Amino acid sequence: MANFPTHIAVGTVVSGALATVTVAADMVAPENIVAVTLAGVLGSVLPDIDLEESRPARAMFSGLAVFFSFAVLFGLERKYSIVEMLVLWLGTLVFVRYVVKELFFRFSYHRGVWHSLLALVFCAFVTAWVFHRLLGRDAAVAWLAAGFMGIGFLTHLILDEIYSVDVMDTRIKASFGTALKLFDHRRPSHSVAVAAATALMFLATPPAGSFLESITSRTLWVGLNQRLLPENNKWFSGMAWLREAHPSRKTNTIPAGTSPMATGSLPPKPAKP
Repeated sequence: MANFPTHIAVGTVVSGALATVTVAADMVAPENIVAVTLAGVLGSVLPDIDLEESRPARAMFSGLAVFFSFAVLFGLERKYSIVEMLVLWLGTLVFVRYVVKELFFRFSYHRGVWHSLLALVFCAFVTAWVFHRLLGRDAAVAWLAAGFMGIGFLTHLILDEIYSVDVMDTRIKASFGTALKLFDHRRPSHSVAVAAATALMFLATPPAGSFLESITSRTLWVGLNQRLLPENNKWFSGMAWLREAHPSRKTNTIPAGTSPMATGSLPPKPAKP
């Protein structure tokens, strides 16, 4: 399988490319793009959380413990005293960092259900819920983050399968087929449990209507076509036929803020006259 630095490097490149397209399309407010991109990078290492004592596992459970402890603290700050909040904060930190981690590794093994498309969907739903319910982001932004997470997760699975093929020695390693699969057929009970959790998580996710409306908008794709190549740049002069073949690319760019996903604390920019 690919090692941790490789997963981080490729995941960062893929998430960065997605972020570039997202910014160019004006799909999301600037203050949300970093968090959405980090969701993609996180997804690129998340499948290795089932490898006990690995760097991803240690980092993930430490990060999740900090995140959920502060989410509890900020969510209950007006309901309890300082001492009670400290107890809740510390209790959540310890519970996630040690108890949840211990339970997770007791019922998981490497290249099990966590290396599957079923787990990918589950993590995407969890991401949408976290962004919308805990971080207070718009539903469309939450689903965009879920998309980044899913693509990062899929990148990890594909890389592991690629590394299962020894090109130089022209052979297939024994690990081939264990990373990219629909579910864990070796332990069906694990797959059933994750499938049930996925269904419950889907019921808790925000509405996806505005997200689907945005990414299927013809205006969005026309704008991306127009911004694909620079107008006057000798580097791409040999590809001028692309613009001539598609006159729609000569139209004006999409006015900032017109996309349903350009949401957040920043007000949308007024459309240019």
